[in-house]
Amino acid sequence: MEKPPTLGRKIARGFNRFGGERAAQLVPQARLAGPMPWVIAIMVTLVVIAAAGGLAMRNVAESARTELAAGATVQVLEALPQERERQARIVEEMLQASPAVASTRRVPDEELDALLEPWLGVGTASQAVPVPALIDVRLRSDATQDTLDELQAMLVQRAPDARIDAQASWLGPVFGALSSMQYLALALVVLLAMTSAAAVWLAARSALGSNRGTIEVVHMLGGTDAQIARIFERSIGFDATLGGAVGLAMGLAAILFLGRQFAALGSGMMAAGGLGWTDWVMIAAIPLIAVALAMLTARITVIAALRRML
Repeated sequence: MEKPPTLGRKIARGFNRFGGERAAQLVPQARLAGPMPWVIAIMVTLVVIAAAGGLAMRNVAESARTELAAGATVQVLEALPQERERQARIVEEMLQASPAVASTRRVPDEELDALLEPWLGVGTASQAVPVPALIDVRLRSDATQDTLDELQAMLVQRAPDARIDAQASWLGPVFGALSSMQYLALALVVLLAMTSAAAVWLAARSALGSNRGTIEVVHMLGGTDAQIARIFERSIGFDATLGGAVGLAMGLAAILFLGRQFAALGSGMMAAGGLGWTDWVMIAAIPLIAVALAMLTARITVIAALRRML
């Protein structure tokens, strides 16, 4: 005849199912509520804004590089207006006949004067300084140094004052600044993630201290570290989910507000910084990553603390 199970075996079977609402009631202060959801919400908001800014700057840089990759500019650096005009016409004819050139456009003098008016005053630009003739050039392929050297050698034969440069080289400092801002945004995202993990670590340690007596009893009854850690992991998951949802909503509101402000500038470069669907997917994943990071941090913190505690 089979012996009835002992009390210890009954308790062991009971702790095999230890978890869920029953476990949360046993350790009522495991919930990291209070300011924790709002801390996570603030962190998620800042991460969403930083990530959106970094992605927008990346889009601006890629769009500008793509647009300027096959672009070049020819300057005719001649002080005498008649000679400058003669060489400019010769340059246009030679470029249009070149198989490497797709199209050319002479920048009107009125447009150049308008660009110089903020510094030299209205109607005085052409009289104050000799403004070079500018010709925008679109090549059939990327503006490599070899292609530019070939065109330069061709032009100087009949227009000795002509100089050709890749348009992308003019914006080299701008591209460098955009890259620096992207790295700064990435560093800010990493820093905020570390700060969120530190906040969860402190809250988990505080909750452990508040429930030390109950945890010791659970351990003596056969509860494992993993089962106890699951309580805190589940609780921080609820708090992180709430904070992540609120943070995502606030971050999206800030992005839309800033997007309208930049759109009102009417700048073509700023318009190229719009977010695509892949960017929005990455932004929407930020709260999910925050929840996973918070739960993982809580689990690691609790298990490590329990091994030292008991």
